[in-house]
Amino acid sequence: MHVHVYCGDGEAKYWLAPDIELANNFRLSRSQLKEIEHIIEVHYDELKSAWHTHFPG
Repeated sequence: MHVHVYCGDGEAKYWLAPDIELANNFRLSRSQLKEIEHIIEVHYDELKSAWHTHFPG
């Protein structure tokens, strides 16, 4: 399970399971990555639910 994050400065991919972990980073600063990770943590349950809705089974 993973999430892609896109913004004007670049993009990143984070694994959501088994733990939140940066998979790829393209041109995002360390502070941007920390902010993104915080947002993922806050919305983890919502992201996980959306993943399972989109990819049932």
